Amino acid sequence: SDAWRCQFVGKNWPLAKREAMADLLFSQELDQNGNPKGIGLSLWRFYLSGGTTEQGESSGINNVWRRGECFQNSDDSYDWNKQAGQQWFLKAAKKRGVERFLAFSIAAPVHLSLNGKGYATKGNIHLNVRPDKFQDYARFLVDVILRFEKKGIHIDYLSPFNEPQWDWDAGSQEGTPALNEELYKLVKLLSAELNRRNLSTQLVVGEAGTIEYLAKTVKNDHRDNQIAYFFNPRSPGYIGNLPNVGQTISGHSYFTVWPIDKQVHAREELDSAIRANNPKLGYWQSEYCILEKNDEIKQGGTRDLGMPTALFVARIIHNDLTICNARSWQWWTAITKADYKDGLIYLDDGSQGNTGKMGSNVESLKIDGQFHDSKLLWALGNYSRFIRPGMVRVQCELSEPQSMKDGLLVSAWKNPKTGALVYVMINQGTRSLAVDLGNKSTVKLYTTSMTNNLSYSEASGNQIGIPPKAVVTVTK
Repeated sequence: SDAWRCQFVGKNWPLAKREAMADLLFSQELDQNGNPKGIGLSLWRFYLSGGTTEQGESSGINNVWRRGECFQNSDDSYDWNKQAGQQWFLKAAKKRGVERFLAFSIAAPVHLSLNGKGYATKGNIHLNVRPDKFQDYARFLVDVILRFEKKGIHIDYLSPFNEPQWDWDAGSQEGTPALNEELYKLVKLLSAELNRRNLSTQLVVGEAGTIEYLAKTVKNDHRDNQIAYFFNPRSPGYIGNLPNVGQTISGHSYFTVWPIDKQVHAREELDSAIRANNPKLGYWQSEYCILEKNDEIKQGGTRDLGMPTALFVARIIHNDLTICNARSWQWWTAITKADYKDGLIYLDDGSQGNTGKMGSNVESLKIDGQFHDSKLLWALGNYSRFIRPGMVRVQCELSEPQSMKDGLLVSAWKNPKTGALVYVMINQGTRSLAVDLGNKSTVKLYTTSMTNNLSYSEASGNQIGIPPKAVVTVTK
């Protein structure tokens, strides 16, 4: 997603640096040696913010990097010059061939909210929108979709709410809680509005704070068990028959990845809940970064641009795709200035190297600075660059049982039009492995390791070598 740093980087940073970052994220080109120039993301998330930037200090959000501009003014007029930095990256993604775009909202425009803020009042778990402004909120979101459509950028998906299970009352950022019944009301209004204007944009609902809120009752506060509520045809909140509603539920992998047996079990539960309520329903993992404590890379605090975080996340991607059959996997934010494991590209002013412990907070970063790629960026690219929209996961088994903790993880993907196969292999161990693909043809390898960033090589014969602590994509 473009939240939140793209608003400054895309608007103010030198053009050459913006272009270089856009290449890292979106490019599908190869250099003269066959190495990918970027990770070729196939979907880009555009954040529709609520207008806390215009409120300034009165917004109650102290961190200016977590405020956002709103296209709609309080008099219902529009200023399409706002969100200029995010619009720059949106156009850069389109220019580089990104296939699909998603607009997402986590709070209504402040002039439509219950309390005039971009976040909720303490103790209130209802959607922070005035009851008489639900229709206006829906109209605003569709107005933005239509504007981009007219400008040549089709917004394929609209995600109208985010992590409604959290209370969002601390004022650290925009956000709102919501009851399932309130979300049902908003989805019905959005469905009708999109249909009325003949837009093909699909509503993707959920964005649950953890996948447990999708699969079961957690607190019994009418904010959980969302698969059953929204997509079981017998539910009073069923939305699967509404126009422009995608047959997809989305959730976030937060707080379900450690210990590893919990990571596996939570995804098995999610898959079971989908099968029990609506077997045709698709699942998207639509947001993740490192939050919870664990025994491998500790927790989110402090940057790690190296392989430990890349491998930790690669295992989560693998399990989300293979255990609960995620049809899309999305990282939280593309660019970060924080001393945290939350970005793909890291910003700082150079005064502290790339640690970000001090330099990430300086005022000058709104205008210029240094940027660094990460091994996580390239490991994500082992998936995003090669597993393209429309490809299908196929059966792939290893002859020897592997440890989920430090063994070899493999998934396989097929292009249904050409029959071409793609394998993604994660060697979590400390020694090289020889893998027999069962054929003697030449294959192409793209390796991410401590010394490689999707580096291209070729191999012939029965066996290919997978380096230790590496992610390798194999294609023909």
